[in-house]
Amino acid sequence: MDDGTDRTAALSRGLAGYVRAVADAVGVPTEATSFEISDTATAYLGLTRRRSERPGDDLMLIWSERQGWAVAVETMPEEEPMVVAYFAGLDVVPAPAVVARFVTDVVAGRRPGSPRPVFPSERHELARRLADYT
Repeated sequence: MDDGTDRTAALSRGLAGYVRAVADAVGVPTEATSFEISDTATAYLGLTRRRSERPGDDLMLIWSERQGWAVAVETMPEEEPMVVAYFAGLDVVPAPAVVARFVTDVVAGRRPGSPRPVFPSERHELARRLADYT
């Protein structure tokens, strides 16, 4: 196995563990989660909660290595997500409890929309940070 494959495998194991930890903190069952590592590492959690001002909209919690966490309205897979709020922290891998508070605040209408963050994509550093979740 070459070094790139090793790094991708380590990133995959770490991201799987991180997504499970966030899902536990948010109260999302494992079967409502997914993640993918391609040109961008991404994750999806289907939320069971809805916003009171838009009770007909299903929500999802999405993550990418470049933009971090966001709560968005469920869309068709081929459509761009309709983001309700981005997590405005400085960390692309915030603690699961912090993500859970973010979701609670967004659902309750206490978190206004924030600008889309941009994080540098450094796979080796991301894999190192996620290693705690393997």
